[in-house]
Amino acid sequence: MNRALFSEYRSLYSSDRKHPTVIRIRIRMRDLIDPDCMRHAVDMTMTRYPYLCVELKTGEDNRWEYIENKRPVVITNSLSGAELNSEASNYHIISFSWKDNWIVMDVSHAVTDGTGAYTVVRTFLYYYCSERYHATISADGVRLSGDEITAEEWDDPVLKATDLPTPPRHEMPPSINPVIAAHLEDDTEPTVYSIAIDEKEFMRFNIENDGSPATMIALLLSRAVAKLYPDREDVIRITLAMNQRGALGVPSAHQSLVGGVFLEYKDMLKDWPIERQATAYRGMVFAQTRDEVVLSGVASMKGINQMLMSKASDQERLGIINAINGMTERLITATVSYVGKAGFRDSEDYIRDFRLWTSSTGTSMLLEVSAVGGRFTIDFLQPFSSPIYVDAFLAELEANGIKYDLQDVQKLDLPNVRLPWSP
Repeated sequence: MNRALFSEYRSLYSSDRKHPTVIRIRIRMRDLIDPDCMRHAVDMTMTRYPYLCVELKTGEDNRWEYIENKRPVVITNSLSGAELNSEASNYHIISFSWKDNWIVMDVSHAVTDGTGAYTVVRTFLYYYCSERYHATISADGVRLSGDEITAEEWDDPVLKATDLPTPPRHEMPPSINPVIAAHLEDDTEPTVYSIAIDEKEFMRFNIENDGSPATMIALLLSRAVAKLYPDREDVIRITLAMNQRGALGVPSAHQSLVGGVFLEYKDMLKDWPIERQATAYRGMVFAQTRDEVVLSGVASMKGINQMLMSKASDQERLGIINAINGMTERLITATVSYVGKAGFRDSEDYIRDFRLWTSSTGTSMLLEVSAVGGRFTIDFLQPFSSPIYVDAFLAELEANGIKYDLQDVQKLDLPNVRLPWSP
């Protein structure tokens, strides 16, 4: 069964070998991986998600479409994974890999987001841990093979959305560009710094200072950048990734449904105590997460995809995407993304580390926050290797009495997505 694409267009045309739009989830288990249990768990998982078992091809009028893919989803014995939508991945847009006690899942960010990826991982861990550890794993909140798949989960809500509000037109001043500000133009090694914070301790800090996890991390990063550049002219603007499913009324939808809340560290905030700053940031979040504001962002997304589909050639579509991404890059210093508590339940007894990686936008930074196993892990993703911003962020944690563990520093390695055309 062929399915035409819609919401996926912007993400797919933004993907290239240097910045592939791929979500990579890395899980370090308690014990060495059993490849037979993993094969069975992947097979069972993919029967639950037929809309992810597809190959991406070009259809009529140069429109991209998904073709049902009945080949097995690939599992490789490595941490590098396989190029998606290519022979190496059996032409799937999702693949798995493993090495020692690490499991990796790679999936195209065009087809889902962190919320959707967590849902798939929840299913996989249910099957893997049940068999590997002969354990009784709670199925509460887990989508399992044999479940009915509703239209809400399957259909594209952005394509179906009608009576959307008109997106407002307003100009925003440029934000600090982390590469230009730190003179890192020649530093082009994408790098991820993984930082762990005790969940209970950090939540206590949030409660004491009127914060929430993602908002507080955005504030601490804003304060760190402000101390690096006290004489700045451009603003510090952090985008908080925001789940659009609630406003659309489709909590089980699988698509990539992510908008953004702009948090601007204004000069008037700099001398305020952190509690008052956190209250201000939470106010900005509240104002920008009202349904009508979220839906205006959906309208903007829909308009972009309609414009892309109206163009006949790939080069025309690429030109539009490059212009949009360039504008976005000028407006964002960094993005903070937090899906919420993972909710892996009994499976968390067997997990030792959890990471979520993806590409940041252009020269901006991306902080992916995960809550698994009693701690927050912040994957500090950046398109350069310099620790200047990480060091400033860690200093801000320390100054506020927040204990942390810098777990490791690695090259940001994500697999390419082979697209139906070659630029």
